[in-house]
Amino acid sequence: MTPLFDAHCHYQDARLWTHRAEFVPRLASLGLRGAVVNGTRESDWPAVAEFCAAHLGMIPSFGLHPWFVRERSPAWRDALMQVLNDYPRSAVGEVGLDRWFEGHDLEDQRRVFAEELVIAAEVKRPVTIHCLRAWGTLQEMLRAGPAPPRGFLLHAYGGPMELVSEFARAGAFFSFSPYFLHERKGEQRRVFAEIPLERLLVETDAPDLWPPPERNAHPLSDEDGRPLNHPANLEVAYAGLAEIRGMPVETLAARVAENFQRLFCR
Repeated sequence: MTPLFDAHCHYQDARLWTHRAEFVPRLASLGLRGAVVNGTRESDWPAVAEFCAAHLGMIPSFGLHPWFVRERSPAWRDALMQVLNDYPRSAVGEVGLDRWFEGHDLEDQRRVFAEELVIAAEVKRPVTIHCLRAWGTLQEMLRAGPAPPRGFLLHAYGGPMELVSEFARAGAFFSFSPYFLHERKGEQRRVFAEIPLERLLVETDAPDLWPPPERNAHPLSDEDGRPLNHPANLEVAYAGLAEIRGMPVETLAARVAENFQRLFCR
């Protein structure tokens, strides 16, 4: 069985609670060997910790997603340091910058993200970075430092090919999402055809970023009928990336396993 690794997911998400008894065994049957389960705000960090404690191979990650920085408590920095110290195998994430959503405050995001980068450097943890329409700002911040000494993941990388080399020199890995198999995501597929193999990872972002209907091997929806990305669509992401790279899934998976270990398991 080919070992698979999900570099970025939210298995703790409340939308997946009622499906947990089904998707956890399904992942095991597909060969899942590890996953990074990302928190997005203080209120969901306990759920991340609980899920990871209950399931082998799960790596907790704690941070403030840019969509939720306004919800942070006055003591958020101390709380983040505490939970990172409580879980020595944990990572920092999901953190970052986002100019896509309405009403964003990029300066406030920058302040929080800068603190999170400092924390990651202090505790020597890898970082998972979310970035939408803020690539120049991210480039500036990484140049100014501190760059994460353990490296970082640019999850569901949607930036230009021109920045890949600089980000890689700073310690970046780039994860491919099944969402990039949608017809309109041709530019992302072209970028992932060229990213150095030693910098590639694969993710689901479950329950978000589902594949197109014709590639959706594990359709799932919430109680109101809205689509969800089933965690088992990890196999769809691997298959899609292998096609783009023109290589067997087994060969790709072996290299992704090495990359995952290098970033998240040192």
